Amino acid sequence: MELEKSDTALFPTDFWHTLEDGRIQCDVCPRYCKLREGQRGLCFVRARDNNQVVLTTYGRSSGFCIDPIEKKPLNHFLPGTPTLSFGTAGCNLSCKFCQNWDMSKSKEMDILADSASPEKIAEVAQKTGARSVAFTYNDPVIFLEYATDTAKACHEHDIKTVAVTAGYIAEGAREAFFQHIDAANIDLKSFTEDFYWKLTGGHLDDVLETLKYLKHQTDVWFELTTLMIPGKNDSEAEIREMSAWVVNELGTDVPMHFSAFHPDFKMTNIGSTPVDTLMRARDIAIQGGVEYVYVGNISDRTSNSTWCPKCGYLLIERLSYTLGKWGITNKNSCEKCDHPIAGVFEVEPGNWGARRTAIRIGG
Repeated sequence: MELEKSDTALFPTDFWHTLEDGRIQCDVCPRYCKLREGQRGLCFVRARDNNQVVLTTYGRSSGFCIDPIEKKPLNHFLPGTPTLSFGTAGCNLSCKFCQNWDMSKSKEMDILADSASPEKIAEVAQKTGARSVAFTYNDPVIFLEYATDTAKACHEHDIKTVAVTAGYIAEGAREAFFQHIDAANIDLKSFTEDFYWKLTGGHLDDVLETLKYLKHQTDVWFELTTLMIPGKNDSEAEIREMSAWVVNELGTDVPMHFSAFHPDFKMTNIGSTPVDTLMRARDIAIQGGVEYVYVGNISDRTSNSTWCPKCGYLLIERLSYTLGKWGITNKNSCEKCDHPIAGVFEVEPGNWGARRTAIRIGG
């Protein structure tokens, strides 16, 4: 797709190089799109203009909303606190089951109804009491420069930053992006290459490399989410293999979320995920050694809540996005058996609850 003359937010980027045949290769993600003048990458928002790769959505958003941090989902990062969330347009994967396809698959810039500088976003987050800013709705990897500048501005105001991403990012860009991120939810869509290639257009190994990088080379707190699609990635064998890899490569204390699929985008012919499938996945992961496992997109006290992996004590009572009982000490340990609990916690949980408040920023 070619760049249109109406594009005005053409922000210069760093991750690209010129090929011998005159094309320019974008090096942000493993797609490595090779562009001639005026062409866009698959993500739609990174394009070649004046012999460089530019970002066409810098400072432009599909909208801002204050969400509970648990909606990302992050259950072990500042529980109960509000996060100022926003996204842009486009995506570097082609998921046929996309649940946010109206933004991530958009080729229309008119969905970018709000605009804001990184500094303005940080100021609004502070003014509204948000403890973090979340780059979400579509994948922040493709608006790396906007996200990075916003993260820097947020840190100047003591506001944390959160990335909700598929982790489909190339080496080099990976380091530049995550050095400014405090927490992330990585969408581990499946544990087979066949699923990734046929249903997302990407590759599993590239995502696994991101996960290993986060665990072993950064201090970023991260959790994993898998959308359970009936007949596609919900077999007991695959869940067992995925859980074993997480335990062996990332450790037992990386939280996993198994979320319910609903028919959407190009996969409306598949029914919603049965609750029994989600509960079975949770049981398999726990039996495999994963200490914190959650079920998403359904309200269930047991599978939404956090339990001590040593003594079974209720640490954070949670029904959907609303918190109840709190059993974590100021030493980040279980108040019953003193077992250390993985995560980023404050002395008291937030009380934002399940509220979702849309706001306009501008400027």
